[in-house]
This record gives sequence, C-alpha cells and structure tokens, in this order.
Amino acid sequence: MLRAFLKGNHKSWDEYLPHVEFAYNWGVHRTTRQSPFEVVYGFNPLTPLDLIPHPLDTSFIHKEGISRSEFVRKLHERVRNQIENQIKVYAAKGNRGTKELVLNKRDWVWLHLMKDIFPTKKKSKLSPRGDGLFQVL
Repeated sequence: MLRAFLKGNHKSWDEYLPHVEFAYNWGVHRTTRQSPFEVVYGFNPLTPLDLIPHPLDTSFIHKEGISRSEFVRKLHERVRNQIENQIKVYAAKGNRGTKELVLNKRDWVWLHLMKDIFPTKKKSKLSPRGDGLFQVL
C-alpha cells in the first residue's frame, strides 16, 4: 500500500505512513470479516478525528460504558471464533491430499536435509538431499 501511495517518491514515505495505516485498518479483512478498527474499537471511524480520546473528566461517567464494554467483549469473542473457524478452513484446504504419517518404534526412516533444520549439513545444491537410514527409537 505504501508503494502505491509513494508513486516513486521514496523520500517522503514517513509523511504517508499515517494515511496508509488508517486505510489499512479501515479495510475489511477476509479472516475476521471485519476491519481492525471494528475489532479494536467496536466501530469503523470515518476520520482519524473519531479516534481522538476525550479529556478525562472524573465527574462525568457515561451510563452506557458498561454496555459498551460488554459489546466489545462479545465482539472480540466472535472475532476469535471466526479466526479459529478460518484456521480450520485453511488447514483443511492446505492438507487436502496429504496422508498422516505415523511412525512406530523400529521403523526405518530417511532424513531430509533441509537448510532450515540442518544448516551445517547442506552446503550446496549438489550435496545429497537426504541422509539415512535411521531407526526410530
């Protein structure tokens, strides 16, 4: 988003950052089906001025404060459930066609040398990709 705002003028990125952040937080996300503003505040602000906190006045107590906090708590619960449901959907799509691997004791396995797990073993693309056979303890 920031790149689209800058249009090649890379020196003034810090001036655009608050506007990009506001636009990003205002947009609806696919997983939660709500904007980050709605998740945090319970509403979608029209302008950044809607987010300015009111001066703290101890003599004034809003009567709807408890109902508002309860609304936001329920909203967070709904969003949490929505995220958990979407994780299940993404996992089902990502795991489609895969088989669960069950290893038993004394099974023989071949070890795949991935760079992330074994950085010292895999030196170049011409090195062997695996090592083994190893017996499962």
